[in-house]
Amino acid sequence: MKKRVEKSSKEKVDKADSVTDEEPPKTADDYQCSGNLEQDFTKLCKLMGVKDIPSVKIKQSSSLESKMTTWSSKPCLRIELENEDHGSVKEVKISGWKMDEVVLQVLSRILPSLSNLQCLHMWRVGLTDYTFISMRNTVSLCSNLRKVVLEGNPLPEQSYHLLIAEDSMLTDLSLRNNHIGEEGACLIGSALSTVHSANKNLLSLNLAFNSIGDAGAIHISQGLRLNRSLLCLSLSYNQIGDNGAAHLAEVLGPFALTHEEIVERRKLLIKGEESTMVQPSLVSLADSHERPLSVRSSSSLDRLNKSTKNPTKKKDNPKKEEKPAAGQAAKKEEPKVAKKDNKVPRIQAGKLAGKDNNLLVSDQEDTFVCQRVDVVETVIRLLDPGIVHAGGKVIHPGNTCLTSLNLSGNKLSEQSLKVFLSSLEGQGEGGLLRLSLNRNQFPSDCDTFLKIQEIMSLRDPLKKTLSGQVEDEHGEPKTTNEA
Repeated sequence: MKKRVEKSSKEKVDKADSVTDEEPPKTADDYQCSGNLEQDFTKLCKLMGVKDIPSVKIKQSSSLESKMTTWSSKPCLRIELENEDHGSVKEVKISGWKMDEVVLQVLSRILPSLSNLQCLHMWRVGLTDYTFISMRNTVSLCSNLRKVVLEGNPLPEQSYHLLIAEDSMLTDLSLRNNHIGEEGACLIGSALSTVHSANKNLLSLNLAFNSIGDAGAIHISQGLRLNRSLLCLSLSYNQIGDNGAAHLAEVLGPFALTHEEIVERRKLLIKGEESTMVQPSLVSLADSHERPLSVRSSSSLDRLNKSTKNPTKKKDNPKKEEKPAAGQAAKKEEPKVAKKDNKVPRIQAGKLAGKDNNLLVSDQEDTFVCQRVDVVETVIRLLDPGIVHAGGKVIHPGNTCLTSLNLSGNKLSEQSLKVFLSSLEGQGEGGLLRLSLNRNQFPSDCDTFLKIQEIMSLRDPLKKTLSGQVEDEHGEPKTTNEA
């Protein structure tokens, strides 16, 4: 009996040792990313059966070393660290080799786990329409990723606009050399803005070296009409002529709203009037004498929120229950309050509280701002305070948010320059600070171009004339010591 017990105990110990020593290999689905790209990438590639696993190389701090390691004959991932910690990857660069679907799946698992990732650079990696969608979904999961460089990856469906959807958090996007034509430009223009939506985060968009042409430039100009976030746009070397350039120029200065834009503007105005019709009554309720002053500051906001959710409750109309005989007087007073609110700015809404103007003015203003935040975000484009009515048209002041426009290497003549000059002269505060028109089809000494140069030199924040500003062959600023 003792021998049997000893054997059974030994067998249990042996089984335990075998379990600890020979753990079954984890599947890719079970693998938990650690945030260390080098370690995770190698392990996941092995689990997913990748034969030739690309190497991971860390970008050196020395400029000389970085230049020496910019080219590799074998596929590799180049990463840049925020600090010495290998879990602080801030940039991932993949260039010059085609990624298959398996490697892309590995990256889709790893990239969202990199909390410091800020830039993803993919040049000529052989993306397809299917793998692009996968990559786009991965980008949306990276919490701090703000810059994406996707160059040399032509897609048949030209669905690059998905990267700048309304919910996109990207601030910098480069789509150079992707064979983007009219269709792709149309989709990008709609992503920048329509009468119903607009991208609110993208600051820089580079569309250089594509085939946008005049038709595509017109679509881009439509997207600039109501976009109020984009600061820098490059359309250099896109075969754009005078027709497309003129549409871009017209958007920069005052322009007439279209029928669709006017209809949407009226809808927004009606919504704004309806919200201001409701809010005076809410403020008067907050100033009622049901509670002491010391309590009202903490409870009035709660009561206001409840009343907005359930406007049909009896608490909303206490005056009607107390004085039914004064119904006619109440009807006369309500429209007066509504009219006053339409004329008074939002920040002065606390004055409508009643006789006791000193009660909770700050709380009431905060309530009004909170209740109108959504309205302000939607009407800021079509209810611009600079909009005027002239000649039977509704004139918008134009896009004064765009500060840099690059149209170098296109087919512009002096004809379209005149439209740019007119728009620049019509811009008020804000507007372009840099306009690059190099290598087009007009003489550099023509009067219109010289006038544009003069205007832009006065707007340059560094007070440098365009004649003294050196640019590279693509029309981009170049750092040099030579004049």
